[in-house]
Amino acid sequence: MKLYYAPGTCAVACWIALKWADADFDVVKADYASEEFRRVNPLAMVPALDIGGSRAMTQADAILTYIAERYPASRLGPDDDSQGRFEFSETMSFLTGDFHPAFWPFFTPQRFTTDKTKQALDNVRVASHDRIDRVMLHLEHLIGEGEHVYRGRRTVADAYAYIMARWSAKLPKTWEAYPNIARFFSRINADPVVQDVLRLSVA
Repeated sequence: MKLYYAPGTCAVACWIALKWADADFDVVKADYASEEFRRVNPLAMVPALDIGGSRAMTQADAILTYIAERYPASRLGPDDDSQGRFEFSETMSFLTGDFHPAFWPFFTPQRFTTDKTKQALDNVRVASHDRIDRVMLHLEHLIGEGEHVYRGRRTVADAYAYIMARWSAKLPKTWEAYPNIARFFSRINADPVVQDVLRLSVA
């Protein structure tokens, strides 16, 4: 099994989840421009997980769900009841469909305006702050008084939310401004696996 990643991306969440699951895998730092990586994933995006099939797996939420299902003993997935499965699916959909896209205008403002002047791009970035605050507040609500994103226990959703919420460090209002997220961060930051993956992913 081989995970293709780039530093700071949600692919690092997949790396953390694989380590939590005690999976046997290798990691490869992706070169988006290379023909080799485009053969792995024609979209030239990470994460990509090669398990030896006809094509690599892609999309962070799908890969994370696969990890949880492939390694059930790790208990990284939903509780085995219909409401629990729905809550988990809803949480993962929020992280993929709302949380992640909220940051796109901040990181790639040129995709959201035809005016490429510095002022226009800065305006797009500033406009993203309110959207990011909304999704951060929803994550704050999901965590509640606990230390995890889903039902008070560790799941792949923790790794996913953690890596993306770290992006707020580049904004005027960072993750530290949200008490529940800050408590969640303290818990995840103390995890030796997370510390090791973060160190290796930027090496």
